[in-house]
Formats: sequence, structure tokens, C-alpha cells
Amino acid sequence: MAEQPLRTRRCVPCEGGVPPLTEEQVRPLLAQVEGWEVEEADGHQQLVKTFRFPNFVKAVDFVNRITPVAESEGHHPDLLVAWGRVRVQLWTHAAGGLTENDFILADKIDEVASGATP
Repeated sequence: MAEQPLRTRRCVPCEGGVPPLTEEQVRPLLAQVEGWEVEEADGHQQLVKTFRFPNFVKAVDFVNRITPVAESEGHHPDLLVAWGRVRVQLWTHAAGGLTENDFILADKIDEVASGATP
């Protein structure tokens, strides 16, 4: 039986004491989200992707469209909005690194970017 696609899953509330994913656990999840990269920042790993737009208004519109998705999942990305781009950074603070929730939200953000209704 095939595993359920990330965008059809729900983020699970995470409490302290949950360990971040290992490199071996990250690899297959990363393969499921196109264009996302894992970066080291401030002593933890984070999932990042930059989305490009023709102007500032379209970039802000994208942020406004992903906001309700993040809110409904209870998992909130760090967003850097600039003229023509939005950099999305995901990591699970309670785990001190990456969890499956980060990949679920990344896939849902990609769905919004593609114009699909999440």
C-alpha cells in the first residue's frame, strides 16, 4: 500500500522532548517536496524554499494565501517577504529541528503556490 501523500496529512501538535528527524528520516521526505532544501541555521536544521513573483503585491498575496493553511495546521513558517520573492523557512521549535510537520506544511504551501485549493 502506498504511503499517504504529505499534503493530505495533518500536522500533529509537537511538545518538548520530541527529537528532530535524523538525516536518514529527512532524505525520503525531502524527495517528496520539490525545490525545498535543508539548511543549518542557529544550531538546527530548517527546510527552506524561495518563491518568486513578478512584484511585491504578488509576493504579499502569496503570504496571505498560505497564512490560513499554516493557521489551520497549527504550524507556522518564518517568512521573509521582499520585492518579488518570499523565502519560507520551516522547523519545529519544540523538537529543535525538523519533524514530519515541516514537510507536510511545505507540501501544502507548494499546493497553494501551484494555484490549487488546499
